[in-house]
Amino acid sequence: MVNDCIRIGLKENLTSMKSLSVKVYRQLSAYDVPTCYRLTAISRAAGILRNYRKELKKRGRSAKVPYVTRPSLTDCYGFRVVHRLVRLPIRNGEYAFIVLNDHTLCTISGHTPRSLTLTANGLSISYSKEIAEIDPVGSIGIDRNLDNVTTADSNGNILRHDLSRATEIRARCRETKSHFKRNDARVRRVLYGKYGRIQRNRVGWILHNVSASIVRRAKEKRFGIVMENIRGIRRLYRKGNGQGNEYRSRLNSWSFYELQRQIEYKAKCEGIPVAFVAARGTSANCSICGSKTTEYPNGRRTLYCPRCDISIDRDVNAARNILAKGGVRFTPDGPPGTTEAMKGNETTTPILRAMAGR
Repeated sequence: MVNDCIRIGLKENLTSMKSLSVKVYRQLSAYDVPTCYRLTAISRAAGILRNYRKELKKRGRSAKVPYVTRPSLTDCYGFRVVHRLVRLPIRNGEYAFIVLNDHTLCTISGHTPRSLTLTANGLSISYSKEIAEIDPVGSIGIDRNLDNVTTADSNGNILRHDLSRATEIRARCRETKSHFKRNDARVRRVLYGKYGRIQRNRVGWILHNVSASIVRRAKEKRFGIVMENIRGIRRLYRKGNGQGNEYRSRLNSWSFYELQRQIEYKAKCEGIPVAFVAARGTSANCSICGSKTTEYPNGRRTLYCPRCDISIDRDVNAARNILAKGGVRFTPDGPPGTTEAMKGNETTTPILRAMAGR
């Protein structure tokens, strides 16, 4: 049904879910399924078409025409959770039942299930949860890098999370796939899919632990979270930019957005506000005086500020600059860890409040 909706939407050049529903709803009656599945199929197709048009604007003719190959079932209207069972309608008076485990029952207890997605490998249930947003007393600035995540908070504490294990996993999977020499597209698809799943599962587990640790610390300290708004970074590592294949592969496999996504949704579940600041100058400018720094040619990611006459780690400097853009500026004088509000700001979280809607 989703592929039929996509085909008709492309043929008729339909741009909204309403126009797509008017055009395809009656044609989907050829499928012997409850009417609720027609609506969810149209909704999913509308989202796929919207993403396809965005890709057309970016890549032009190189964007692939969308086609769904993995079977899935989404329902927002007909399913019910009865004790330990999920009841799915098949036809009038006919239902299929799925047994839920103890973890799922404990998670959704006391909440209202809103939608359900069933695939060949799993069942996902979305539920609504009322959360009161906290009033933060400080902020945590997060600098994301390929091999680590560095955080700086309003109390002057610096914490570094190691991601070198994730980089090693990506490199190992990439090397294994490079040894495949057989000229068979079907075997290559299976092999690449296998190692792609291995990489996603292992790297996702590492990012989950890091994001959960950051959100848990922000909740304990009643801090908001400030991150860089990274955009267009993939364009820096395209073929033809004068960079090696190995270097471009490492940088293009960087999961900067996946870590951001995990931190965002976990922070929302805890009522922690998340703000985004411009990424320009966060690494190159001094976090104390704001002047331009120079990098030592020793490969240790160390910066030198001629105005302050100090050396500082590049990642720590970036995390402090992100925190400063979020409302906190480190003082050049005084003991380490002291902070002050930026000029004209009475609190340390003005941007968090201004961008609370985002």
